[in-house]
Amino acid sequence: MKYVFPIFFVWLGCQFVALHAQEINRPPLPAVTQPKDTFVLTLERTIQIARENSPDAIAARHSFRSSYWNYRSFRANYLPSLVLNAEPNLTRQISKIIQPDGSYNFGKQNQLSTTADLTVNQNIALTGGNVFLRTYLQRFDNFEQDIVSYQSNPIVIGYQQNLLGYNSLKWDRKIEPVRYEEAKKNYIETLEIVSSYAASKFFQLATAQTNLEIARFNYANADTLYRFAIGRYEIGTITENDKLQLEINLLSEQTNMMNASIEVDDCIQDLRSYLGIKEEVLLKVEVNNVVPRFEVPLQAALTEAYQNSSQIENMERRKVESNSNVAYAKSQTGFKADLYMEFGLTQTSADIGKAYRDPMNQQYVSLGIRVPILDWGVGKGKVKVAKSNRDKVYTQLEQDQSNFELNVLKTVKQFNLQADKVNIAYRTAQTAQRRNEVARKLYLLGKSSLLDLNASITEKDRARRDYISSLSNYWNLFYLLRSLTLYNFENGTPILEDYELLIK
Repeated sequence: MKYVFPIFFVWLGCQFVALHAQEINRPPLPAVTQPKDTFVLTLERTIQIARENSPDAIAARHSFRSSYWNYRSFRANYLPSLVLNAEPNLTRQISKIIQPDGSYNFGKQNQLSTTADLTVNQNIALTGGNVFLRTYLQRFDNFEQDIVSYQSNPIVIGYQQNLLGYNSLKWDRKIEPVRYEEAKKNYIETLEIVSSYAASKFFQLATAQTNLEIARFNYANADTLYRFAIGRYEIGTITENDKLQLEINLLSEQTNMMNASIEVDDCIQDLRSYLGIKEEVLLKVEVNNVVPRFEVPLQAALTEAYQNSSQIENMERRKVESNSNVAYAKSQTGFKADLYMEFGLTQTSADIGKAYRDPMNQQYVSLGIRVPILDWGVGKGKVKVAKSNRDKVYTQLEQDQSNFELNVLKTVKQFNLQADKVNIAYRTAQTAQRRNEVARKLYLLGKSSLLDLNASITEKDRARRDYISSLSNYWNLFYLLRSLTLYNFENGTPILEDYELLIK
């Protein structure tokens, strides 16, 4: 018996050489043509590129610029404006002309009327009216009679307003600053969401790369085990069923390797597209096993979220807009009046200089009134609808606020546990790797079954994938928490952006 094992291993070595010299009956591996250049990405670098070049980041910048210029336009409504108007009118025609006795006659008209005015306008937010200061000059040329005359208004002060109407200036003053603050915070939140999305794509590629590494490792092991199985089957130490099972394992791992290679290519294309990388390069990600370990206090997270989140500004804006809609509906019913007043100086002369001498007073007041007599309740119905919509918005805001708080608290609790989950997943992956190595050695020595070996392989692969998944979850929660609170709890500082750079 003492010569059995040496003879067996000599015979097994001969079988190894013979099998290497023969063509094993299995499909060939696919030929993969890889790009020449390899671009290695860390998570930090991936996020940096995404925040600069991703479609979502670019769209966020354009959206903020649009909000900025809308806000500038809103503010300009409350500043004085200076307008120059000029209007020349040339008339050459035969027209019906009224005579002194009241009859009409047809006569030639060959005349030029030229007007020019310079006006300063100022909106009044308190009342919704408009004050203007104007200077005006008109020249009239009658070419048929060779007559020139001027009319001047050296100064005219006026005021116009819709009485008891909807004051859009007052409501815009309440809504637009909130809208702009919402846009600023929403931009920062979008960048944090972009970071989270980029991290997800980063770990998708990391998972695909891990699957390919696992498939290659398992294929090499399956190939080795199958070769040993042929030798052991020849001397009768294993059954044909075990040999066939190992052959199936080999073919399955070969298929897994091909599928994993396709998955890696797909993830590379997806990540490259999102990062805006135009070059045909091979992307490879390097996963950092170290994650920041810090705990976020629940109350501090809620405080920062209420202070910084765009969702709070959104709720406030929706509330004010609903009240604005009620005010507008009320303004469309009942008594209405339009007031127009102007006071100034005027003079006329055939000489432009005399047209500005000894000007006379000029006053003009107009009051337009509209009183609905019968509208069959249309106006009242519109007010009821606006109030109902306002109450509906208030109810929705209460629910949105509750959901917002729950989302913040849920995210904080999950994040505070995720670092420990990463550590556990790492230790599990290491232990499963060692168990697989032990199970493989025991099987080669004939001290373990094929079922135990396959179970160890499955546990090893699952543990390694779970570790990558736990890292992905950590960074998704990390940036989700930042987007909800706009606060960096790792450094204890608020998350800010230089908005001036965006509008240049």
